[in-house]
Amino acid sequence: MTHFFSRRDTLVAATALTTTTALHAAVPPTDAGAMLDRIAWGLLPLVPERATTLGVDEGTHADLRRRLEDRSPAGVAARQAFLTRSLKELAGLPRGGLDPSTATSVAVVETAFRTALDGMALPYGVATIGDWRNTPYGVIQNVGAWLDVPQTLDGDQPVRNATDAEAYLARLAAMPEQLDGETVRIREARQLGLVPPSFLLDKTITGMTRTIAEAAKPDGPLVGPLARKTKAIPGDWANRAQRIASSAIVPALERQLVELRAQRAVASDAAGLGARPHGPEWYGWGLRAGTTTRRSPTELHQMGRARLADLQAQMDVILRKAGLTEGSVAERAIAYQRRPGIGFPDNDEGRREIFAYMQAKIDAIRPRLPQAFRHLARGHLEIRRMPLAQEAGAPAAYGGPGTIDGREPGKIWVNLGDPTIHNRVTIPDLVYHEGIPGHVWQGEYAQKLPLIRSILAFNAYSEGWALYAEQLADELGMYADDPAGRLGYLMGLAWRAVRLIVDTGIHAIGWSRDRALSEFIAATGLPRSNAVSEVDRYCSWPGQACGYEVGRAEIVAQRTRAQAALGARYDLRDFDQAVVDGGNVPLTVLADNVSRYIATTRA
Repeated sequence: MTHFFSRRDTLVAATALTTTTALHAAVPPTDAGAMLDRIAWGLLPLVPERATTLGVDEGTHADLRRRLEDRSPAGVAARQAFLTRSLKELAGLPRGGLDPSTATSVAVVETAFRTALDGMALPYGVATIGDWRNTPYGVIQNVGAWLDVPQTLDGDQPVRNATDAEAYLARLAAMPEQLDGETVRIREARQLGLVPPSFLLDKTITGMTRTIAEAAKPDGPLVGPLARKTKAIPGDWANRAQRIASSAIVPALERQLVELRAQRAVASDAAGLGARPHGPEWYGWGLRAGTTTRRSPTELHQMGRARLADLQAQMDVILRKAGLTEGSVAERAIAYQRRPGIGFPDNDEGRREIFAYMQAKIDAIRPRLPQAFRHLARGHLEIRRMPLAQEAGAPAAYGGPGTIDGREPGKIWVNLGDPTIHNRVTIPDLVYHEGIPGHVWQGEYAQKLPLIRSILAFNAYSEGWALYAEQLADELGMYADDPAGRLGYLMGLAWRAVRLIVDTGIHAIGWSRDRALSEFIAATGLPRSNAVSEVDRYCSWPGQACGYEVGRAEIVAQRTRAQAALGARYDLRDFDQAVVDGGNVPLTVLADNVSRYIATTRA
């Protein structure tokens, strides 16, 4: 995006570059470990919420707990300056003699930073640094401070004493500036002709209107978590939070809502980037960031079609054994889910039953994990309901590891706005994907690596591992006596295959939202309410949905390569350990890590 920076913006960017230069100048060029560590600590002030997620905002870094990311044009400039300088410093690092783990870390940082810089050079949008929520739309139904800050404050922000409570209030007080920074950027994008689809804006406006109404309430998304966390801490915490919310946050949300309504007034229902200025260019980058490959939309679309056909053939066998022989595979899968005993009540009791069923599946797989790993992670996990403001625009669930020190558990955030999207068919693979041995499990191994490796992640590896975790659950026998669960597992894989089809269909072929919904429902048998949330997500995060199956297929391909190379020396436990111990990496680096594992095993 072309920005006209104020003098303040220029000074901020210059200060960031000077600070970065000083940080790196202090590191001996041959000391790669020290350089990587200093890069990590140089990056976290630019994305301070990640320091809280990781639990490293303590001691001399405690000020990070009080701050929020600068999402204004000046904030983008500061991040660009930091990434540019960091890459220059890494380019001067002698590579000879680096141990394999450090060499991998250097490759990971360089890939993440170059990809982010390429995204930031695009005319608009949010290009994250080692994250997965890249989007052309700075504020939309599943993107923006209006969602991120309540999530951080409720789920990640520790409040153990009065100092922590003050940090919570400081973050609240920083929220209006973050919101206004976003508003500037989405206004600039509109002036360039970039306006989100009308149906996404409708969801966003509805959700933000509700957030404005609830922002200053004692039990609302901003005040409620602090009131709950400070029950045993003397102080007027909740009232202070209410004053900040009503006097500063609500007006900033209202300013953002004005801009969103201005966008809605000129929006069309065109779903994909092909209908938007610089859309194909942005989508090409989105696919590269989402898959860490250079595969074309056509190749990915065909890959999805072939994978879907194979999975539906496997689903057909289960459905026929259940006596369902008439209609398409998707129609029969829907009929199966409507059978008595499959679903849960559509009320609060049903929500409690869903939680219990999810927990039971996690408990059941834990004793089997020694069959798949040499060294077990803790798997510190809790299941939580998603914040209400997120549910309308969010997937069925998402998850990730807790803090590095283990004090905050990993979480599966489950969407219970419509409990009917969850049942005994869909839940098992969901918890294995998001929790154990999926995101939460894998993330704990990554957190044993240098700090920069815990900060940076790659969508194709993250989601590919989570799909591979579902496959491991099947191979460990979790569905041996559970045909409903195995049907759900195959449905989940089909869901990810159809993502390749629908994402490329929307953004490269030019499908409408209705066409995408029809394809999705026909292919998966998932409820329309689930399908709408999914398809809208593909519209707002172009390319992200393609990383799942691409990543899974690559992990399986590397496993096949290891089996062929090692023969009798191959052991699943060693392969899986090599993949998780190598950390979150681009798929090219994954191949290098597996090659190293093969060579070491042969030696």
